[in-house]
Amino acid sequence: MDERLTGLGNHIAESLPNDIVSQEILGDELVVRVRREAIVAVATFLRDDPKCLFKQVVDICGLDVPERAERFDVVYNMLSHKHNLRVRLKVATDEATPVPSVSAVWPCANWYEREAWDLYGIFFSDHPDLRRLLTDYGFEGHPLRKDFPLTGYVEVRYDEEQKRVVYEPVKLTQEFRTFDFLSPWEGSRAALLPGDEKAKVHASAPVGPSGPNAGSEKPQSVAAGSKA
Repeated sequence: MDERLTGLGNHIAESLPNDIVSQEILGDELVVRVRREAIVAVATFLRDDPKCLFKQVVDICGLDVPERAERFDVVYNMLSHKHNLRVRLKVATDEATPVPSVSAVWPCANWYEREAWDLYGIFFSDHPDLRRLLTDYGFEGHPLRKDFPLTGYVEVRYDEEQKRVVYEPVKLTQEFRTFDFLSPWEGSRAALLPGDEKAKVHASAPVGPSGPNAGSEKPQSVAAGSKA
């Protein structure tokens, strides 16, 4: 498999020398980094070239590395049914620079790119319908960015008086809780835990005869009509 992937990577790099930034084998997978402006040309080549024939894009996802100048990677995972091969494309971008849409190459990329826009804020140019997909239209921010707070900015609830869904600032109030039993993680102390009283009851119950002959005697059967 490594030889096939290496040959495929060399074929792609030689066919598109001005569009490919790098290509390498990582974890038995071919990863090709592409110039952002050339993603549509590379995607079309991979779909139509006889040695590639990547007719299916399995998914498109995002990656956020805030320390980089181009903090986002757009990752395209593709499958060739003809050659039973997979390839992964990566394109780098930032918050303001759009990535050309590949929805004209693979129609299913439409929703994948909408998801990346919704969750990461990665903008795709020439997209036919770039709207939020998983959050609602009034949502603020992009929840999978590393600098997005885990609690979010607002919380949603249904208001009975207004008869509609309302947005309110997040309130994370933690009620004070008291426990009336000892936690076993606090160490072993001479204190009763729930259920200990049952163990004492069973321990005080009478026990049958013990010893080597315990249980060896069998009850004598009494015949019907005989006198005791």
